[in-house]
Amino acid sequence: MVLDGLYYTKEHEWVKVEGDIASVGITDYAQGELGDVVYVELPSTNKKVSVGDTFSTIEAVKAVSDVYSPVSGEIVEVHRELATVPDLINKDPYGSGWMTKIKIANHDDIKNLLSADEYRKLIGE
Repeated sequence: MVLDGLYYTKEHEWVKVEGDIASVGITDYAQGELGDVVYVELPSTNKKVSVGDTFSTIEAVKAVSDVYSPVSGEIVEVHRELATVPDLINKDPYGSGWMTKIKIANHDDIKNLLSADEYRKLIGE
């Protein structure tokens, strides 16, 4: 499932932009490839990130995967519930499975992300 109205990365993160804030998580495709998520290493708030920086690690039954920042900016909020209920990423990757919110430093970063249709083509959906 790929939702319209979001942006995507080739590394399978999704991005919802609301003003200067980008909510970020991993896609339904990514969580399906990983299998049951058992642990999420969350970043700290106020951490500065650049496009492509690793800000989190997800451990699942099948694999361990890094999560990359799709935009440059500052992490302003982290979904702390994932520390105790990591499988929210499996159950609702685009909703309650969100991971972090980043205050966007450069809105031009959005231009380099994929549209829903481009992401569908990438994953062969």
